[in-house]
Amino acid sequence: MKSEDFAGQKPHFVVEDYFSGQTRAWGIFEDRFGDVRAQFTVEIDGKWDGKELVLDEDFLYADGRTDRRVWTIAKIDDNTYQGRAADVIGVATGRAFGNALNWRYDIDLKVGGDKTYRVHFNDWMFLQPDGVLLNRARVTKWGIEVGEVTLVFAKNNHPIPQRPPRYSPQP
Repeated sequence: MKSEDFAGQKPHFVVEDYFSGQTRAWGIFEDRFGDVRAQFTVEIDGKWDGKELVLDEDFLYADGRTDRRVWTIAKIDDNTYQGRAADVIGVATGRAFGNALNWRYDIDLKVGGDKTYRVHFNDWMFLQPDGVLLNRARVTKWGIEVGEVTLVFAKNNHPIPQRPPRYSPQP
């Protein structure tokens, strides 16, 4: 897939607009066998100053662990972003077209205790109606898939709409 494949898709995903303010995400990490190895929530505080977007991410895992990542993302042109974070190796590159963003980066991923593995993320985000953002990231090491991260983002100021049930139980 290429980011450009989504150029005409709606709603239009503008990264700095979406992530400005408060955002929440819910996610899982599956290993290469499809076994869920982690479940987590993320509280994100985003600040856009017209040139850079700073995302302060607080992770809470189901087992009680916590983590924090602070991204600094620069908008290079209408479609290109570059990001840095303490555990990202070098610069993350992103391309956004239509409703999609593709991030690619290497990261030193914590895997328990003091152990880290250097892995590559191929990260896709797709903005949906009602402000829901779907995220799937394939994680590889030496070109071999080691897992997949799935996330759902929602703006705190744009709650997921509640729909009535399809049927009402009869008394």
